[in-house]
Amino acid sequence: MKQRTLKSEFSFEGKGLHSGKLAHITLCPAPAGTGIRFHRTDIGSEAFVDAVAGNVSSTARSTTISNGKVSVSTIEHLLSAFTGLGIDNAIVRVDAPELPILDGSAIAFAEAISRDGFRELDAERQWIELKEEILVEDKPSGAYIKLIPASEPSFDLTIDFNSRVLGVQTFHFDFSLDYVSEVAPCRTFCFLHEIQRLLTFGLVKGGDIENAIIVVEKPVSDRQLRNLAKTFGQPLVSVTPQGYLSNLELRFPDECCRHKMLDLLGDLRLAGGFIKAKVIAYKPGHRLNTVTTKKLLDNLK
Repeated sequence: MKQRTLKSEFSFEGKGLHSGKLAHITLCPAPAGTGIRFHRTDIGSEAFVDAVAGNVSSTARSTTISNGKVSVSTIEHLLSAFTGLGIDNAIVRVDAPELPILDGSAIAFAEAISRDGFRELDAERQWIELKEEILVEDKPSGAYIKLIPASEPSFDLTIDFNSRVLGVQTFHFDFSLDYVSEVAPCRTFCFLHEIQRLLTFGLVKGGDIENAIIVVEKPVSDRQLRNLAKTFGQPLVSVTPQGYLSNLELRFPDECCRHKMLDLLGDLRLAGGFIKAKVIAYKPGHRLNTVTTKKLLDNLK
């Protein structure tokens, strides 16, 4: 299989989920062997950081990569779209420290790229092939990711937050499925009881009910709803009978699990390419995803 890049440039703008800052990004074609590179245009002409696991500097509710003073955060949704659509090489120009969250999914990126197609390059794709099985565990939570050598990539993921609303959800993905319709539309999510703590830590400043699924585990008073309306800048906030904030319609019954798959595909792309493995992920998150990717690269060395 040949390497691919974008056919043309695509531009997007919006606020960052955690910073709340407006960002403009442009996805640009790149030559074979470039991989995925981010260019902070607001810092300078040489302010680049490569999307590789060795550059991961934070996994606090999103994935951040850094090269010296050059950092870009919340990169996982875009990396997921590049992976799902088979894009090997691209340069991403961004004028802020965080990519825009848009609607909380990867659908805007995926639809734009898939509509235009890709350009095949005169170089073979370099697959990342495992030498042996890899297991990374987080024993306190019971979470783990296992990579098993395989001839074709496949991914099986399970989430279990001990949630009455979400229950236990599982999802399988491989490249015979349509990423654009099955994974890309799935939005990020969090639990209502987490929001105040996240705000205390300086996160989700750009979050609202338009770009995230908010899961409500416990009854909420009218006063709490009024306070939430002020927090999110929304005149009406309510709880659906299914246990989600506002008049939300899920795009899939298991949308939260599918979003975790979206994140996993993006974070594993920090291996620097496409992994030939059967991936089994139980309760994954950005930290576990990126630690697994680093261990994979260490094993290959």
